[in-house]
Amino acid sequence: MEVGTAERPTALRRTIGRRVLVLFVVGDILGAGIYALTGKVAAEVGGMVWLPFVCAFVLATLTATAYAELVGRFPKAAGAALYAQRAFGRPFLTFVVAFAVMMSGVTSASAAARAFGGDYLAELVTVPTLVAAWGFLLAVTAVNLLGISESVRVNVVLTVVEATGLLVILAIGGWALLTGDGDPSRAFVLDTDGPAWMAVLGATALAFYALLGFEDSVNLAEECRAPRRDFPRALFGGLAVAGLIYVGVAFTSSMLVETDVLAGSTGPLLEVVKVAGLTVPPALFAVVALLAVSNTALINMLMASRLVYGMAQERIVPRVLGQVGRRQTPHVAIAFTVAVALTLVSTGDLAGLADTTVLLLLLVFATVNVSVLVLRRRPADADDDGGTADADDARARGYRAPTWAPVAGAVVSLVLASPLTSRDPAVYLRAGVLLAVGVVLYVVNRWALSRAGGPVGDASGA
Repeated sequence: MEVGTAERPTALRRTIGRRVLVLFVVGDILGAGIYALTGKVAAEVGGMVWLPFVCAFVLATLTATAYAELVGRFPKAAGAALYAQRAFGRPFLTFVVAFAVMMSGVTSASAAARAFGGDYLAELVTVPTLVAAWGFLLAVTAVNLLGISESVRVNVVLTVVEATGLLVILAIGGWALLTGDGDPSRAFVLDTDGPAWMAVLGATALAFYALLGFEDSVNLAEECRAPRRDFPRALFGGLAVAGLIYVGVAFTSSMLVETDVLAGSTGPLLEVVKVAGLTVPPALFAVVALLAVSNTALINMLMASRLVYGMAQERIVPRVLGQVGRRQTPHVAIAFTVAVALTLVSTGDLAGLADTTVLLLLLVFATVNVSVLVLRRRPADADDDGGTADADDARARGYRAPTWAPVAGAVVSLVLASPLTSRDPAVYLRAGVLLAVGVVLYVVNRWALSRAGGPVGDASGA
């Protein structure tokens, strides 16, 4: 056995190249957001649906610069929690960041469940929305319980399906422009109830839900061949591809469908198919959309349950949440996350749950943007490359974001998280209750560990 292998028996294998990483970023972004929320965005800004998506893309890119720099300094699979711990060294703050990320996955899956029970499903069968949402979450949970390999296989298939559905919409839009169908001028009409800037700001916060997922790619950093070289290019390239697809889909939707119809639908892209010049069976597209929504929920519930499991293993939350079942899946953590999700779909609507997801992650993104500025004050030798360097770029400094980008990212994240967006107060209440659940788990766990005389988890390993 080689010495290096003996010293690092648990190191992850570096096999992921730039192209695979780009596909992962694109696949992680595409999903329920664009399929379900295009109409909700239209309700805020009228026909200019594409504008909030452009603004959301700019915000995502600003925050992506911070992630790209931090991955170069700390190519680990722990993401925002690791960055917060290295920057501030406050275990409780690190825990809150990790728990916020976890809960954002649960609220995102809950929003997807609400979308599943809407107009797309109604095209095939009539089922009460809440019943459909509950059944959907239980089905996703069943896949999650089967095991990670089975879940990943399902994810790959669903990613191909959801991308195909969006390409169909783009083809419909291209055909419409060639044949003179639709009304392109409608896509440039900004129609709001109040001040235009506030409406666009609120719609941007909602559209941002569709671009979430790029931040998950940092969890592959330890398995990239050359993270310092490949990750920034893959991250920005993947964001650009997803952003262009979204703007094209939003423009097509507004061009072909009356704004009132679009705004009133929970299956907005289905309305596009119904009026398309190309022959696409609405029922078939409804199936595609339902599978896309399913993929979003599966990815998020996988992420959330594994985060809970990881925190339990580090003794940050009660150890019972880290138990593993016969199929070697964290069944208690899965049960906990699905219980929260079932409660959320019973108490919130699609837009509210999506906005709660955005609010939680905006707070995380603000922390990440500030973290990169704090960490710049420390020497490079304080970085942690996991004991390895890029195979062919060992002396590279890695990507460095222009200072204004993380500054702007932090400011814009906090602005979009503020009441300036006219966000429903129920969203703040829901997010606060979810974070309070985490605080209770954290406090109870520390009390129990101190009573038992064991080591108290400090989240530093997050």
